[in-house]
Amino acid sequence: MTDPHSSDVIISGGGLVGQTLALALAAHGLTSSIVDPADPATVIAPDFDGRATAIASASHRMFEAIGLADRLQGQGCAIGQIWVSDGLKPGELDFVPHEYDGALGIMYENRDLRIALRDAVAASEAIALHMPARSLETKRGSHGVTMRLDSGDVLRAPLMVAAEGRRSPTREAAGLSVANWSYDHKAIIGGIAHARPHDHIAYEIFYPTGPFALLPLPDLADGRHRSAFVWSVKSDDAPGYLKLGERGFARELEKRMGGLLGAVHLIAPRMAYPLGYHRSARLTAERLALAGDAAHGIHPIAGQGFNLGLRDVAALTEVLVDGARLGMDLGDAQLMDRYERWRGLDSLAVSVATDSFTRLFGIPGKTASAVRRFGLAAVQRTPPLKSLFMAEARGESGDLPKLLTGMTV
Repeated sequence: MTDPHSSDVIISGGGLVGQTLALALAAHGLTSSIVDPADPATVIAPDFDGRATAIASASHRMFEAIGLADRLQGQGCAIGQIWVSDGLKPGELDFVPHEYDGALGIMYENRDLRIALRDAVAASEAIALHMPARSLETKRGSHGVTMRLDSGDVLRAPLMVAAEGRRSPTREAAGLSVANWSYDHKAIIGGIAHARPHDHIAYEIFYPTGPFALLPLPDLADGRHRSAFVWSVKSDDAPGYLKLGERGFARELEKRMGGLLGAVHLIAPRMAYPLGYHRSARLTAERLALAGDAAHGIHPIAGQGFNLGLRDVAALTEVLVDGARLGMDLGDAQLMDRYERWRGLDSLAVSVATDSFTRLFGIPGKTASAVRRFGLAAVQRTPPLKSLFMAEARGESGDLPKLLTGMTV
């Protein structure tokens, strides 16, 4: 970038979504300035983010199209099958893709994603990274966006994108209302080594107290099999589980797993974070677009949260690239309206479906369990319905942006 203070887009938020957006824009000749208060060295530290993320197959095609997949080569674990069960009772549901369809997705540790993004951003001349840096004043007006940083730099662009996370200060400053509620649950996450191979299967087991997921990861260097877990528990119960010693906690995990992977051992620190739902009433304002968790946040029950943000990235990139080719101001209201229409309905549909699914599987009692198991069995026996669910898991449903098909815009 010839002028680090002037770009096509200012991206407030240098997390996974913000940096992916910058790379997608750069792949199409558009420049961006990323602003984030976090220290780059801190966000790639081993103890910063111990989560692992399922990248749906459609999202991974975008990684390939923008050159990010090469930097992740050999670090992920393909998801070849998803196995869903209501409390390990009969009536489970298996999602197994046809061989010619490839994997449903790929599991990556978040730290590996952050390192790959950092290196790709550093290598791009179209991206100016202002990290750590804070905005002291941001003005959005009819002629563009200006942002004054604590370094004294003043950034200028026709459009600002807020990718700041759930508590987006830009969204709040823009007066965009948000629907939100808590599930009164916390997700306990961590990594385990286990006796039996996972065979590239992701397990989703629903209990009345909350869902329990096992996500396949590459084997350790010493040959031990490895998976990540996401265990949703009542908020009041989380501190007790976290206080358990490693051996006691591992035994609790084995109870929830029902012997699926044999004996387990903790190999990563346990972390917990609250679970909730939120969605902005609008995704755009004057010269402003929201993306990722700044726009919407859902329960991790289906592993679609980050992928929903990547769909924002792909759609917004296509809208802006098309606008640039027509010589339009990238902050033009027509472009913002197109992005609003494209992403508004899709993100709402996924959010409502995920919330409904969470509540349905949280209903206690034998009758509710029997109804759920009947439903799972019905889907298992109905190929068209099963294919619909698999398409959603792949991120291939709805009006797909070109990047999610593996094509550049």
